[in-house]
Amino acid sequence: MAADTPGQEPTGLLIIGASQSGVQLAISLRALGYDEPITLLGEENHRPYQRPALSKEWLQGEVGNESLIFRSAEYWDEHNVTLVKDQRIVRVDKNADGSGVAVAASGAEFPFRRLALTVGARARKIAVDGADLTGVVYLRNADDALALKAMVGDATDVVVVGGGFIGLEAASSLKKMGKNVVLLEHGPRLVGRAVGEETAQFFLDAHRSRGLDIRLDARISRFVPGATGDGGKAVAGVELAGAGGAGEVIPAQIVLVGIGVIPNTELAEQMGLAVDNGIVVDRYALASDGTTVAVGDCANMPNPVPGSPAGERIRLESVNNAIEHAKVAAYSLMGRREDYAGIPWFWSNQADLKLQIAGLSMGYDQTVVRRDDERGKFSVLYYRAGRIIAADCVNAPLDFMAVKNALAKGQNIPADAVAAAGAEADMTVQLKTLAA
Repeated sequence: MAADTPGQEPTGLLIIGASQSGVQLAISLRALGYDEPITLLGEENHRPYQRPALSKEWLQGEVGNESLIFRSAEYWDEHNVTLVKDQRIVRVDKNADGSGVAVAASGAEFPFRRLALTVGARARKIAVDGADLTGVVYLRNADDALALKAMVGDATDVVVVGGGFIGLEAASSLKKMGKNVVLLEHGPRLVGRAVGEETAQFFLDAHRSRGLDIRLDARISRFVPGATGDGGKAVAGVELAGAGGAGEVIPAQIVLVGIGVIPNTELAEQMGLAVDNGIVVDRYALASDGTTVAVGDCANMPNPVPGSPAGERIRLESVNNAIEHAKVAAYSLMGRREDYAGIPWFWSNQADLKLQIAGLSMGYDQTVVRRDDERGKFSVLYYRAGRIIAADCVNAPLDFMAVKNALAKGQNIPADAVAAAGAEADMTVQLKTLAA
C-alpha cells in the first residue's frame, strides 16, 4: 500500500531507510516468498529514487524526475509494501526477540516484528568560515540536487571542493553546462580513497586536458560573502590559504562541497548495537544483537571478496553493494544463510571517461598498467601476493569484465603474463585469454 501517512497496524518487517538497499531488500524478500507485511519508511518527502544520476544526467537535464523513481505506486500496492514518506525515526525501542516500536520525530509509532536499518550515509560538512552562506551546497540527496539545479542557471563561476567521484562527476557536468569550474582537492591526488596513484594521475591529466581547472593540495581559508545583494549572505568566492595560494580569491556563485560521507549510525548507537565506521554486521548482514539487519552504505561488513584476509572489514558505498548486500540480508530474514554473491564493483562517469572498478584494491603490493592513449583506454590491475585482486578500467569494458569474471571464478591473471603482452603499449591482447 503506497501511503504518505503511517498507520498503526503491526507490520512483520520495518525497513528504516527508503534507499537503494531498502528498496532491494523489500523486492528480494517478496521474490523469496516472504509473506508478512513490509513497511518501507523514508525521511525524505520523495518516492524512493536512484541517486547516481543526480550528479550527471539529471543535473544536465538529460533525464527527468520520473526516470529516477525505482518502482511505481502500483508495484508497492501489488506486493503489499506500505511506503511511508517524510518520517524521521528518532528512537527505537526493541525487545530481545527482535520485535519493537520505532518512534518518529512527528510522534508517530511504527511497531515491527523484525527490523532492518538501510539508513545510508550523509554528506560530511565542511568546517570553514562562511560554510553557512547561501550558495554553499552539497549533493547527496534529491533535495540537494533540486537546490543546486535551481542555482545553476544564474551562476557563471562554480568551485567544487573535493576531488572524489562526486566532485569529479559534478565538475564535469557543470563544465559541460558552460560554467567556469575550479576543483579544489585538499590531498595530493584525486580520488585518494578509491584508486591507486596511476589511476589518480590518469584522471588528473585527462581532466586537465579537457579544460578542467584542478588544484591539488588546496587549502581553503574561508568562503567569501558578496558585498552586495542578499545582505552579504550569499557566497561570492573561495579564499585560499597555504603556500602558493594564500590570499587568492576564486570567484564563485556556487560552492559545491563533496568531501565524503558519514554513515548514519545514530539509531544503531541508541539501540546499543556495535558501531565502528558503520553498523558492524556479520557476513550475513546481521548486527550485533543477532536479529536486526543492516545493509548498504551504513554497514561495516567482512570483506566479501573470496580469499580476503581473515578479519578484514570494509564499508562499501556503491549501488552494486546495496543490491547484493540486501539479497544477503533478505536470506537472513528468511532464516537462511547465504554468502555475498559476486564481486564488488563500482562505476563513475566523468565527461567521456567511463570508469569501472572490479574488486577491492585495498592491500595491493603490485600494479600493472595497460593503456591505449590513441583510443582513450586505460586500465590498472592490482595484485596482492601474486594474485589479482582488483582493476580500474577507463573506457575499457573488456578489461573490466575479464577481471570481474576471473575474480568470481577464483582465477588469476598473472602480472608477468600481462606485462609480457605489452601492457603499456598494446591493449589488443584480451585479458580473458591470460586468465589461469
